[in-house]
Amino acid sequence: MEARAFKPEEYLIKREPYYEPVAQEIAVFEAAFRNQLPVLLKGPTGCGKTRFMEHMSWRLQRPLITVSCHDDLTASDLVGRFLVRSGETIWVDGPLARAVRCGGICYLDEVVEARKDTTVVIHPLADDRRVLPMEKLGQILEASTEFALTISYNPGYQSVLKDLKQSTRQRFVAIEFDYPEPKLETRIIMHESGLDVELAGQLVQFARMTRNLKGNGLDEGASTRLLVHTGKLIATNIDPLTACRACISDALTDDPEMITALNELSASIF
Repeated sequence: MEARAFKPEEYLIKREPYYEPVAQEIAVFEAAFRNQLPVLLKGPTGCGKTRFMEHMSWRLQRPLITVSCHDDLTASDLVGRFLVRSGETIWVDGPLARAVRCGGICYLDEVVEARKDTTVVIHPLADDRRVLPMEKLGQILEASTEFALTISYNPGYQSVLKDLKQSTRQRFVAIEFDYPEPKLETRIIMHESGLDVELAGQLVQFARMTRNLKGNGLDEGASTRLLVHTGKLIATNIDPLTACRACISDALTDDPEMITALNELSASIF
């Protein structure tokens, strides 16, 4: 049995993903792409980093290969490895090597969650060399002008032990993300969930209350993503208070007292 052939066209974004720019992030990313500079996206969970990458992939018409990083992710997972199939040993590229070969965008989401040896692998791609050493093959892949490397992380959530090293971060152009200002966030919720302006605005008001509790009982406040989930339930005739509890209060914490406090906040709005 042979490995399934990699088809870059399957990683192209065919339709424009909905994205509302917050600042100059689109212009900065396009300039970095033209200058073959890697990009670091910084920002809280659920603020639109992944949607932004989908939008830029569509905008630049490059395949987008996304890797959700985790504790067990190794350098071999990214670069590739030898596998035995039907008694035959074959080489299978990892997602990073695939992106380099096809001139795509490789997006390493929450890169600090990966093992330390994994981040070292991207260093030659993130400086003037723009190469990927394939040690097990004895080869060096040179990235084309169309290859782009992007990584992301949440600096407010990660521990000191999982922070990005200066040797890594100083290779990247950094774009900082945050939750949109209220009017823009309201418009996003309306578009994504189908809610009217009044209900969407009330959800944003509730979210801002939860974000003020960050560090005071909550690790994170309600993200724009959670608000969209809540809005979709409300638009499907779920009571707003029930939807807020299911998508926000119970999703943010397991602390009974904090859940009660969040439910009281939502009850004061709806």
